[in-house]
Amino acid sequence: MALREDLLRHRNLAFAAALVLGAALLLYAGREADPDPPEIAFSELMERVDAWSVSEVEIYGREIRGKSTNGEPFTSRAPLFPRDLISQLLERGVTVRAHPKEEETLWQGLLASWLPILLLVGIFFFVIRSSQGGGAGPAMSFGKTRAKLQSDDGTGVSFADVAGVEEAKQELEEIVDFLHEPGRFTRLGGRIPKGVLLVGAPGTGKTLLARAVAGEAQVPFFSLSGSDFVEMFVGVGASRVRDLFAQAREKAPCIVFIDEIDAVGRHRGAGIGSGHDEREQTLNQLLVEMDGFAGDEGVILMAATNRPDVLDPALLRPGRFDRQVVVASPDLAGRLAILKIHSRGVPLAEDVDLKVEARGTIGFTGADLENLVNEAALGAARRDAEQVCQADLETARDKVMMGSERRSLVVSAEDRRIAAYHEAGHALMALLTPEDSDPVHKVTIVPRGSAVGLTQILPTEDRYHTTRARILARIRHGLAGRAAEELVFGHLSTGSASDLANATHQAHQMVCRYGMNQRIGPIYLEENTGGAVFLGRDWLSRRSYSESTAGEIDHEIRRMLHDLYADALRRLREHRPLLDRIAAALLERETLDSGDLVALMAG
Repeated sequence: MALREDLLRHRNLAFAAALVLGAALLLYAGREADPDPPEIAFSELMERVDAWSVSEVEIYGREIRGKSTNGEPFTSRAPLFPRDLISQLLERGVTVRAHPKEEETLWQGLLASWLPILLLVGIFFFVIRSSQGGGAGPAMSFGKTRAKLQSDDGTGVSFADVAGVEEAKQELEEIVDFLHEPGRFTRLGGRIPKGVLLVGAPGTGKTLLARAVAGEAQVPFFSLSGSDFVEMFVGVGASRVRDLFAQAREKAPCIVFIDEIDAVGRHRGAGIGSGHDEREQTLNQLLVEMDGFAGDEGVILMAATNRPDVLDPALLRPGRFDRQVVVASPDLAGRLAILKIHSRGVPLAEDVDLKVEARGTIGFTGADLENLVNEAALGAARRDAEQVCQADLETARDKVMMGSERRSLVVSAEDRRIAAYHEAGHALMALLTPEDSDPVHKVTIVPRGSAVGLTQILPTEDRYHTTRARILARIRHGLAGRAAEELVFGHLSTGSASDLANATHQAHQMVCRYGMNQRIGPIYLEENTGGAVFLGRDWLSRRSYSESTAGEIDHEIRRMLHDLYADALRRLREHRPLLDRIAAALLERETLDSGDLVALMAG
């Protein structure tokens, strides 16, 4: 039914556009086909009269229209109409027609000026009314909510389709129980939560969780985006909020879900000296509605955002969004469960081990893992296979993490040699410091994305803390590629730009954020202490330390990078045969995995 209404609306809008265009063409066709004749000066008109080159004229007050003896039309305007002009025209045989200026009445002028505009406006309102069902109400339907209502039979998604966020599922299962058995929780004086805010990075499954809640609760489910409230007309958003909650009360018990609520719930007063009246009025109305309906009405508001720091504090207080459910990136067990869910409809070969993929996808969100399985299925289909094998998953993981291979890119022999030694330097440095480094998963000089070569280092387990030794080893790995180029070729290339940027950033974090520098000491010296520029709070912020301290920070960062670069150069020089061996193997095979590197280290 909704699809049919959308098609009808789009058809009516297309008809309106065609009708307006046709009316405009009819109104202005005459003007385009009959352009005004050229205008000449009055002095030139008198010269033409004296030269007997004017055949006829028509006089409209001070405006003179005429034709030359060769049939060319012209117009002119007399500054003050001379009395002897008509006698001169008659003496030279010119046909003269005079029209009084008052012939065109005021009403005729107004009608000629405003008729096209009135016609277009009338057509516009006629089509708008017909596309929305007619009557006086739809003309003001801008204030109606755009929420989509899911019926009681659910969304087709349940908690069984969600994995990797077990704590969030437990919180939301309790919300479902509130809707099914409210008396069980209110008999001891408790009240049902009014709002639940889902907070997490993009792709972690916030919207999927909301759909699962609707599917499990079997209650009406209103869903819309935060941007659906805001329009160019002031007051429309507030009207839509009122209409949304009015419909929700009629359908109670029910769930209202607002995706990307930061589009309408941003901190009020943000910006430098200005605000957005429409958005702030919408937010104010949302706050009033959340605070207005009682807890026993059975209306629960759910919202999702990946920017909780920009939300207005009034939204986050108890009594509005009572619960904030963090939807974090999945751990090893969660990634394995997510891979199993997304691979349920994919035929897997016997050699597929999803545990291997789960270990190699640290930091992946649920959306990333779904994309990985999809890319593997597409890769298997491209080679006309009946099942997805482990190699397809490995290829898909490399594509997601490092980009697609660019084998058609023509790379010169010298560039391939530089890339081989650069990547060999990264890999060898990680192999020489296994106690502080994660294992090297793959090294390649096949161009991927914008890089000519890549070294992939993957951790073997999820880590939530990083030690100083590991950060120093990570910086040393990044600088080892540049050190290998200097050691072998005696010159440097531009291929180390991203490595230098990453190393400098990590060194700055160690000094200013983590307090891992002995000279600066355990102090936090970041300039921006939170928030973003568009919030209007940090644009005018000043750093909290002096110029001398800033100089010391620069000195310590520079000293740290110089020392680590010198250490990397020294270690590569001591193990030059291993460096040459890895680079030669890369030039021959283009890609080396962890087993190949272990074999090369063992000779």
